[in-house]
Amino acid sequence: MPNEWLASDRSLEYIADYKAFNFVDGEGVRCSLYVSGCLFNCPGCYNVAAQNFHYGRPYTQKLEDQIITDMSNDYVQGLTLLGGEPFLNTQVCLKLCQRVRREFGHDKDIWSWSGYTFEELLQDSYDKLKLLLQLDILVDGRFLEDQKDLTLQFRGSANQRIINVPDSLAQNKVVIWDKLVH
Repeated sequence: MPNEWLASDRSLEYIADYKAFNFVDGEGVRCSLYVSGCLFNCPGCYNVAAQNFHYGRPYTQKLEDQIITDMSNDYVQGLTLLGGEPFLNTQVCLKLCQRVRREFGHDKDIWSWSGYTFEELLQDSYDKLKLLLQLDILVDGRFLEDQKDLTLQFRGSANQRIINVPDSLAQNKVVIWDKLVH
């Protein structure tokens, strides 16, 4: 339900992990921030430890500066937000995304995975919409174990979509990312 879970009530601003220069969390070379805390509790979740809001360590300015330094490399295509649930950690994710946009504009893209659907995010709290507006790509929807398919590009279950966020917002309907290989 909209506004059921607010980041301000849940997030401890912890991160589960940070991985620089990886190739699995979206297109190209990426810097990936795994935030801590998720309430969806999807059976078969690949990152159960990160569901705990207390897991990991606090997000710091030093880490943010490192992420920006790492992203400054020409071969890095962008930032990826995963979890846990990025939209339950908007304090961290928004701050970082806004800095990425200030430093790089749209020369670097921003991807996020979320258990929320695009439609749910449009109905929810202001901070969720504000984060959504920073994204280029959203992989949305809860992981459904009965729809698990390891052959799918950038997603774990068939219900999940890879969404071009700017085009979806402009057209007021979900637009699937055009580089999706079926």
